[in-house]
Amino acid sequence: MTDRVVRAPRGRITRGTTGVNRLRRVDRWIATLPVLRAANDPLVVDLGYGASATTTLELRDRLAAVRADVEVVGVEIDPERVRIASAAARDGVTFRLGGFETPTPGGRTAAVIRALNVLRQYDEGEVGEAWATMTARLQPGAGRQGGVLVEGTCSELGRVASWVALGSEGPRTFTISLRLAELEQPSIVAERLPKVLIHRNVPGERIHELLLDLDRLWAVHAPLAVYGPTQRWITMVESLRSAGWPIHDGRTRWRLGELTLDWAAVAPSP
Repeated sequence: MTDRVVRAPRGRITRGTTGVNRLRRVDRWIATLPVLRAANDPLVVDLGYGASATTTLELRDRLAAVRADVEVVGVEIDPERVRIASAAARDGVTFRLGGFETPTPGGRTAAVIRALNVLRQYDEGEVGEAWATMTARLQPGAGRQGGVLVEGTCSELGRVASWVALGSEGPRTFTISLRLAELEQPSIVAERLPKVLIHRNVPGERIHELLLDLDRLWAVHAPLAVYGPTQRWITMVESLRSAGWPIHDGRTRWRLGELTLDWAAVAPSP
């Protein structure tokens, strides 16, 4: 009989900052993913949930509204965090020790992996390997029917957020989500860009051009503020699309302060 090889989780312990409703913006976006509705095995992983079970439990509740049989597994690299969170386990929610290798019950692949505020402390050069390790644990499928990794960053209260959606083939889309009330400039998201983009907000990079256009068009449509920030934002997004940016979705999503576009439009230069 051979001994079973036990490998250490891949990754590093994060600061563990978490809070009620911090990830509500990305959760409601995940709830719209076709794979969540179509998957034969609606398994979702909350990777790096932090110091408490809060965001994992919230994720399950939000996704259950559109897929009642969804199962959410919280994965953390810190054994003590897993021990604490496991006390909150309930039907549809469990917790496991692990890292980017994304361990799941029975080795099942995931329909969705959410990894928010995990790569923020890593170097940009480490992102590609982390992405590859996580996307290898996604359910197979063509295009939008395949599993999705959602990786990004948000502010402490969740009012400023951005994320990349990836499939097994690589990055698909980039999303910005902002609380519109009292928004001064869309470029506030610069400090909450995913690690792969946060150091690319410099002249010559597409993400820099996007943020400049967002601020410019937000200012152009300032007169619409009398009708409320939502109307101003929607008109700004329409102008952005007219300017040639490959914007997804429509007013239903835009009115939430969201903006999703093709990853190729903001991908870092080589």
